Amino acid sequence: MPGTLYLVATPIGNLQDITMRALDTLRKVDVIACEDTRHTRNLLNHFRISNRTVSYHEHNEQERAEELVDRLVRGESVAIVSDAGTPGICDPGFRIVQRAAEAGIAVVPIPGAVAFVNAVIVSGLPSDALFFGGFLPPKKGERRKRLEDIGKIPATLIFYEAPHRIAKSLADCADVLGDRRAAVVRELTKIHEETVRGTLSDLTAKFTGRVVKGEIVIVIEGGDTAVAPSPAASTVSLGDRIKELEAQGMDNKAALKKAAKEFGMSKSEAYRLTQGQKHDR
Repeated sequence: MPGTLYLVATPIGNLQDITMRALDTLRKVDVIACEDTRHTRNLLNHFRISNRTVSYHEHNEQERAEELVDRLVRGESVAIVSDAGTPGICDPGFRIVQRAAEAGIAVVPIPGAVAFVNAVIVSGLPSDALFFGGFLPPKKGERRKRLEDIGKIPATLIFYEAPHRIAKSLADCADVLGDRRAAVVRELTKIHEETVRGTLSDLTAKFTGRVVKGEIVIVIEGGDTAVAPSPAASTVSLGDRIKELEAQGMDNKAALKKAAKEFGMSKSEAYRLTQGQKHDR
């Protein structure tokens, strides 16, 4: 019988954020494939785990993926871990999952921390629709082109960014996307954790000339937030508009979504409002 490939999420800062299931998995597998074996060894030593480790990073990913799949085919179990967070999210993992799937090997996620998810929930921005864009391109022209391509997506936008580029990236975001609400979330779960909220122009001013360190996530208001209410919104209530759309043949979910857009609010906001109206009655 082939072994199992485990994708094990590890803490993004605070070591106490690892799950009991992750620890049990790391203790029982035959080998742990790490983005940086020295970094992961600190985590393993903290929890007294002595299993064998091998390197698995962007420079040897393709070759090492083949080796690890061979191990899995022979019946060994393998855990993939990145330096922090969930494997495959801006870290190695995709190739071995693809190869394991092709070979009919079971792939099991062991959930845990993801930096961009935690950044969204502390940002104060809507979380009902999200677009995660990974790292923005380092070159100005490519970065602005990328922002132009995704600027109208009706979802909260999330990016990772390097400390030395944060001010320039914020300036480009403000210039290309407009002065939207945003948040810069830095060093999540660590001693110097920080969340700075404001408009993109505010944040650009705050981070320009400032020495910044650590892991950074940028969260930006989505492209649909400035949708103007339709004429219908000024003549009927939200609940009445939903009923009108349902009478036209839409189901409740579709009617709620369309009415929310017409009233310039998110679907979740519209749902809460209609539930409140029902309670009032």
